[in-house]
Amino acid sequence: MLPGCATTQAARSVPTRCLPPVHVSVSRVIRTLVGLRPYRPSGFVVRAEPFADKRLVHNYGHGGAGITLSWGTSRLAVDLGLQGHQGLVAVLGAGIVGLTTARLVQEAGFPVVIYAAALPPETTSNIAGGQWMPSAHYRRAQVTPEWRAQYLAAVDYSYRRFQILVGDEYGVRWMRNYELSRNPIRAEGEEGIAPLQPEARLLGPGDHPFDYPHVRQFDSMIVEPPRFLRQIERDLRLAGARIAVRNFASPAEVAALPERLVFNCTGLGARALFGDEELTPIRGQLVVLLPQPEVDYALIGDDGYMFARSDGIILGGTFEHGEWSTTPDPETTTRILAAHRGIVGGMRCVD
Repeated sequence: MLPGCATTQAARSVPTRCLPPVHVSVSRVIRTLVGLRPYRPSGFVVRAEPFADKRLVHNYGHGGAGITLSWGTSRLAVDLGLQGHQGLVAVLGAGIVGLTTARLVQEAGFPVVIYAAALPPETTSNIAGGQWMPSAHYRRAQVTPEWRAQYLAAVDYSYRRFQILVGDEYGVRWMRNYELSRNPIRAEGEEGIAPLQPEARLLGPGDHPFDYPHVRQFDSMIVEPPRFLRQIERDLRLAGARIAVRNFASPAEVAALPERLVFNCTGLGARALFGDEELTPIRGQLVVLLPQPEVDYALIGDDGYMFARSDGIILGGTFEHGEWSTTPDPETTTRILAAHRGIVGGMRCVD
């Protein structure tokens, strides 16, 4: 009997890796959300120009990369705008780009006034999934080498800035990501981003639990926008920022502001306010499930994305170009849930 027991014990000691599955069901849905990504095929705008008796610095058009690029394009904009300036600074917009711009203005020693039609939690930034990874923000054939240099500089600074905010206070943490695809995946990921995705590698069939022929893993940061925006707004107020709820109907109303330096961080609002007809919405719908603390990974790929956050399991990945409606669509909710049930149904444990 002893050899038999030994064999059984040895078999049981073989480690088995099982990712905890997301429990996908209608009964676990706690909210559905819709956000409009401010998309420009030629990429975000960071540019300074004279405006009446002022200097106007644009910082908008981040598409689906607003969280990722926020600190970075704000750094570019502030460096561009503050040269030779004295006195108060105005920032238009209180989404993540407006708040990070205002915070960097403060850190440079300038007083700031934020003008915004809506404040967190009523901004598009609050609806973002929050993964730190550039996505859906330009068309490769329409960007210039000069813009590409801006982009890489913004990515680099933003990557470093978010790292020093990791922790519960700002809702930023590192997380293992799995990219799932039915088609081959580049091992290095998007061009220029590979050094910013540690632990990146392609996985073989026995190295992952998913029913997909191509899987890539990498580590990245997850930002919880409600917590992050709340904390940055608090930092701004504690450092003396004044925030005024105001909607600007025309450039003339902006020109009438007392501040001589104005940062335009109005996102999709820049289309109407400053006439940028290239700026269009990409509608994205999210389905949020009850939190599962045991789920500590993220998924992206052919069938949408899943981000595990403390405020819920975020399911999304829809991209509807040119759609302006912010009303959740029940059929889209059904499709999102069905896609993620399919992912979970194909998962298995691996040895």
